[in-house]
Amino acid sequence: MLVCVPERIAEVTALLAEVLAPRAPLTVIVDGGDPGAAASFASCLAAAFPSSSRAWSIDAVLGVTGPGGGLSDSALNVLEPATDRILVFLRGGPRHRFAEGDGERRAQVVIDHRDPEWPVIRQIHPDLADPDRWYLSESRAFFAAKATGWDTKFGDDMPRYAEAVRLAGVRPGDVVLDVGCGTGRALPALAAAAGRVIGLDFTPDMLDAARKAGRDQCADLVLADARRLPVADAAADVIFAAGLVHHLPDPVAGLTELARATRPGGTLAIFHPTGRAQLAARHGRTLRPGEPMSEDRLGPLLAESGWQLNSYEDVPDRFLALATRH
Repeated sequence: MLVCVPERIAEVTALLAEVLAPRAPLTVIVDGGDPGAAASFASCLAAAFPSSSRAWSIDAVLGVTGPGGGLSDSALNVLEPATDRILVFLRGGPRHRFAEGDGERRAQVVIDHRDPEWPVIRQIHPDLADPDRWYLSESRAFFAAKATGWDTKFGDDMPRYAEAVRLAGVRPGDVVLDVGCGTGRALPALAAAAGRVIGLDFTPDMLDAARKAGRDQCADLVLADARRLPVADAAADVIFAAGLVHHLPDPVAGLTELARATRPGGTLAIFHPTGRAQLAARHGRTLRPGEPMSEDRLGPLLAESGWQLNSYEDVPDRFLALATRH
């Protein structure tokens, strides 16, 4: 019998098997552009299914044949989900020419697979599993693996954080929540501009890295889920959210919770130290119309969540959207 190691692979495949086994009979199709990775992950997932689940099959579909007889596209760019067919997309690995496309959009399950020994579930369609079943543990696994080297890798963008704080109009006396603060790169600039600053993050390893960097000297650090902030209604004057919103499984629900915690007239700063196109390129993909952080989508999402979008900037060295609480 195949034994899948390390433990992280076993955790991910066990969770997926638990979610999918009750839906049998079904076929699970794994793809993502790397034939070896797809085959290996499919085998591990098959091994995780209970022996009593007979009416299912798992395949690593490596591609489909085009009119000329050559491999022309990722199978997930062609197939559609169905009640008896689950599409699993492995994000990462070698950039095969057919990996880019709509495969990730079509898939009901998306796995970050850049490190094959540390896969992390990044998306499960809500029809398969409520986010509360997987989002917190999987997101912590994703960021915990990166916490130690985070500042070393991205430390040179600290001036961009300081500029974003200035543009957000943080004032002396303001109560600021840095939601999804990570290692606390924005905290020194926020503390210099505001009254009280609270940094909140759901990954203990990230907060540990913030403490080691001494950033607990300028802000209170709190372990918290951005979807359920441990603060009173209208507690904040400003919410600073760097690299947060695009990670939330339900952006409207997440933005609504940020609005709950902000006083009327307060400010939300959605920030990233690179533009959207540059961030997408870093992850080996291109931007597509209608993504939640695009200007045409973000405005309506904010309006639905209790905010008014005031400004939107998406340039190579900064993404910054500023909104006011209704």
